[in-house]
Amino acid sequence: MKSKIYLYLFLFVSLICLYSVVSSNKMSKEYAIKSKSNTEEIAKLEKQVLALQDSLQKSSLKVLNIEYFSLENNDDALAYFEHLDLKDPARYIADKLLETNAQKGDNPLVPYEGMQSDFKINKIKVLNHKWILTDFSDGKYWGDLLIKYELKDDLGVDFTLVDHLLYTRSN
Repeated sequence: MKSKIYLYLFLFVSLICLYSVVSSNKMSKEYAIKSKSNTEEIAKLEKQVLALQDSLQKSSLKVLNIEYFSLENNDDALAYFEHLDLKDPARYIADKLLETNAQKGDNPLVPYEGMQSDFKINKIKVLNHKWILTDFSDGKYWGDLLIKYELKDDLGVDFTLVDHLLYTRSN
């Protein structure tokens, strides 16, 4: 009787060991498959990250090139306004230029008569301590202006039109 108990115990332990070996073998195969797909996915995501970093770097360089001609980034031009105690001279000058839109009719700096409605200045880029580049439109037609300005000690601003361009419509 004692020998049969040992025999049954031996068979039971053998079955448990066999089950463990088979189960762990299946689990290791599944893990290897998942591990391979995870490795491929990680490699794919790493390529995406590199591509996005490259794209971000190119965009940053574009922004730096665009901002090169800007009063905010030109210390030599900003030196002309140090004595005026202005926090943001470019914004102040742009606001003064936008005030010319408040007049009834076309903006006095735009040398054209509006065809759809009145020509008004839309976008403003203060290039340096002397020049401004603007965009104007009447809703259908548009153009650009190059304006020379002078910021006086009393914070008055004189605007002088240097050149202008009205785009033609092809239709």
